[in-house]
Amino acid sequence: MFQTIKNALKTPDVRKRLLYTLILIVVFRLGCYITVPGVNNFALAEAFNNQGMASLIDLISGGAFSRLSIFAMSISPYITASIVIQLLAMVIPALERLTKEGGEEGREKINRYTKLVTVILALIEGLGIYLSYRSSGIFMDTGFLTGATVVISLMAGTALLMWLGDQITSKGIGNGISMIIFVGIIAGLPSGLTTIWDLIFGTGIFSTTGLLIGLGIIIGAIILVAGVVFVQQAERRVPVQYSKRVVGRKMVGAQNTNIPLKLAMAGVMPVIFASSFMTFPAMIIQMFVPNIASETGFWSVIYKFSIATSTSNVPVGYSIANAIVYLLLILGFTYFYTYATFNPAEVSNNIKKNGGFIPGIRAGKPTTDYLSSIISKITLFGGLFLAVIAIIPMLLRFTNLNIAFGGTSILIVVGVALETVQQLESQLVMRHYKGFLE
Repeated sequence: MFQTIKNALKTPDVRKRLLYTLILIVVFRLGCYITVPGVNNFALAEAFNNQGMASLIDLISGGAFSRLSIFAMSISPYITASIVIQLLAMVIPALERLTKEGGEEGREKINRYTKLVTVILALIEGLGIYLSYRSSGIFMDTGFLTGATVVISLMAGTALLMWLGDQITSKGIGNGISMIIFVGIIAGLPSGLTTIWDLIFGTGIFSTTGLLIGLGIIIGAIILVAGVVFVQQAERRVPVQYSKRVVGRKMVGAQNTNIPLKLAMAGVMPVIFASSFMTFPAMIIQMFVPNIASETGFWSVIYKFSIATSTSNVPVGYSIANAIVYLLLILGFTYFYTYATFNPAEVSNNIKKNGGFIPGIRAGKPTTDYLSSIISKITLFGGLFLAVIAIIPMLLRFTNLNIAFGGTSILIVVGVALETVQQLESQLVMRHYKGFLE
């Protein structure tokens, strides 16, 4: 990886892309410290210390949510909008045709629809944030003008992040949206290191117990990273043979190749989707019932269930129920995202059209069933792995440890890092750079 980065810096065009990406990342981090107008910073710190739901959003936003900056909502409305559009594509034939057969023009239309839904969701979420914290005293004025300014500022911040993400994707390196989430999580690394330091020297005296716990955390993180890298890179190769055939005026000989099927074909998206899906009800409830955390009743139960992913200030029963639903959601989104990107019937038809076959499997429907069986098994394993990694932070919450980096954070960071390095290698390959993989 380090050799790839070194060679990338030697290539002028790739170096420009890296520098452009770095500049936009700096813009994002600067925006995380620009507070929306009309906020009392002293009351802000106290108010957010008592909010359980804030921790998950604050993790993705790189601390912008706890500062109520213009990037407080981060890119979460865009993620939710992507879920909505993909779900609608399954039930609306016109959207499904755009997704599968629209080509470049279809992708642009889908992108426009996603951005439109993002703006609507950003308006709803911005209103939810303002109404939730209006009674907490963090705003100097609670009039209509202040509310409108806060909501518009939050919407503008999300729109700017969407633009930054598009610019990184088209002119920089890596997927822009993933890169923004990646940088937001990495911003919490100093906090994690401070936590480990406090375990060892927190009282001003060296603690052997703290040292052992700190070493355990570091070793656990290394094992977790190794496991994530293994699963992200692992693949099931399905052999395919092609018989001799005539192409134009030439006879093409028989070929042996394979179809690489990754264990984690969906990447980290199921975890991000499930997290957004779990916290969205709490955001909506807070919009209509600002003091829901201190109340009782049906909506209080739903609220506590929704925020159990990101806080330990709820009964154990809520956390267990939340973990089960969270696991099922991750599994569901893993299957959904995998089958949305890999269609066994389409792959089977392409193999048959090109005169190929899987050894021991007849062409046509048997090949489709065989591929579907393999996809189903590896997706189950990949989904369970993602779910276990995502639930690890819930277990840590029952201890006295407050680690900024949980399983989900490591999963997203490693996944985005691997994807970015692969894109760097692709950029170098396109420029005929030899020897960088050695």
